[in-house]
Amino acid sequence: MRCEIRHATEYRYPKPAWDSFNQVRLHPSQETRQTVRSFHLHVAPDAEVTSHKDYFGAIVHHVHVHDPHTHLLIEAQAIVDTHPVPDPAAVTFGTLAALRGQHTEFLVASPRVPGGAWPELFGVARPAGGDDLPSFLSDLNSQLYRQFTYDTQATTVSTPLAEFATHQRGVCQDFTHAMLGVTRQLGIPARYVSGYLYSGGEMVGAEATHAWVECFIPGYGWLGFDPTNNCVAREKHVKIGHGREYSDVSPVRGTYYGGGQGRMDVAVHVYGDQ
Repeated sequence: MRCEIRHATEYRYPKPAWDSFNQVRLHPSQETRQTVRSFHLHVAPDAEVTSHKDYFGAIVHHVHVHDPHTHLLIEAQAIVDTHPVPDPAAVTFGTLAALRGQHTEFLVASPRVPGGAWPELFGVARPAGGDDLPSFLSDLNSQLYRQFTYDTQATTVSTPLAEFATHQRGVCQDFTHAMLGVTRQLGIPARYVSGYLYSGGEMVGAEATHAWVECFIPGYGWLGFDPTNNCVAREKHVKIGHGREYSDVSPVRGTYYGGGQGRMDVAVHVYGDQ
């Protein structure tokens, strides 16, 4: 599937701002499940733009506007071909034990996904060693989808997981952090994925960057699960990058001097050609 992506972030300031510095993670990743055909980052006014790869391998652009400005536009355009994702073969939960040491960073607690009895808090039954891991993850994905309510007004980007657990209403970031909390407590290496979604009017979460979970399956590798839409991350999901949690892959964040209380607007459009 070919996806054309346009992602615009605009800042407006009531007074001139200067020395605006933004860290931008909008470049889709190049990997087996997708091929990046083109990527262009447009910034207005003129800015100094550099890039590097972060610890997890994502391309990060640094946008620095030196001169005074009251408006800043950061617009990314990309064309990505996504490829079919095969289903994993059956493998028992117990096979994870020998491999956990290879993925410790995706098992330990992090600021937004702290340690806790998340399986019990979310009513998830702990699997036995002989249970099929892919089937368990698929069932967990479906359970959280049915249990949670998608509500863009219920949480903010800084809502703690413990608070979300009390009302279980939120957006893809919340659903993803919850599934991370459950899987990590069960000893399943899991990571937070930031990307884009071509919804075709069938799925939610496409109005901005989307989030889902990738879980490690022995003999297969990492497989994406989207608890917001009760599906595996396949051709309609375009990955930007992964990390332990949202903070590792936040799309755009930065600082500036002056300017007063600025306003940020984000517009994301994903067009698909199957």
